[in-house]
Amino acid sequence: MTLATRIIPCLDVSNGRVVKGINFQNLVDAGDPVEMAQIYGAEGADELTFLDITASSEGRKTTLEVVRRTAEEVFIPLTVGGGISSVANVDELLRAGADKISINTAAIKNPSLINEISERFGNQVIVLSIDAKRGRTKSGFEVTTHGGRNVTGIDALDWIKESIDRGAGEILLNSMDMDGTRAGYDLEMIRKVREISAIPIIASGGAGDIEDFGKAIESGADALLAASVFHFGIYRIGDIKRDLSRKGFSVRQVGI
Repeated sequence: MTLATRIIPCLDVSNGRVVKGINFQNLVDAGDPVEMAQIYGAEGADELTFLDITASSEGRKTTLEVVRRTAEEVFIPLTVGGGISSVANVDELLRAGADKISINTAAIKNPSLINEISERFGNQVIVLSIDAKRGRTKSGFEVTTHGGRNVTGIDALDWIKESIDRGAGEILLNSMDMDGTRAGYDLEMIRKVREISAIPIIASGGAGDIEDFGKAIESGADALLAASVFHFGIYRIGDIKRDLSRKGFSVRQVGI
């Protein structure tokens, strides 16, 4: 049986508001996170991802209150990321209503954090977020941190392999080159990660045209994350699901 491809709106949150820019620059306000989460839940989103995009760079934890309010109103899986640096942070977020947590910067600083979280809560809780861009590493893709502002010199594929061995349950693969451009997902990067990963891949960064979603699935994505096209009303979740269904892809049907 083929698992349904998940469609996941991403709420990039800064100072309690959803924002969106291009390559994480020139951010514009896109709305209230709780209200937007309610809308996406009603439209048939399979999951929601909530990323506090300035938490790591500002050296603070994810805003628990927004997570709690969102979880109270939305009844689909909620992944939360941003500023998570300890098992205690994860415990707080799960208690506030998160189903999964996304880690990036903290895991690069302290890779054993992946082991610790996996051993305490199970690997189904851990989504390893990879903000990768084209660089001079072995695979041609380099890991970045702090919303793409800092390059690390770490090869993205090597880091993914290590993280899977340490207990990551999913990969949130975000192309920093394509983020917010609406020019399409980075299909080459998805294919390369698919070759080395047996765990689910969530493709992120660049969705713009309705055709982009099917191409990402064909390249190896198990789930499709998007922000701009949903936040600014270019497409609704039902539009994407109907198009994918017509093309023979398995999706969870919604009554809209």
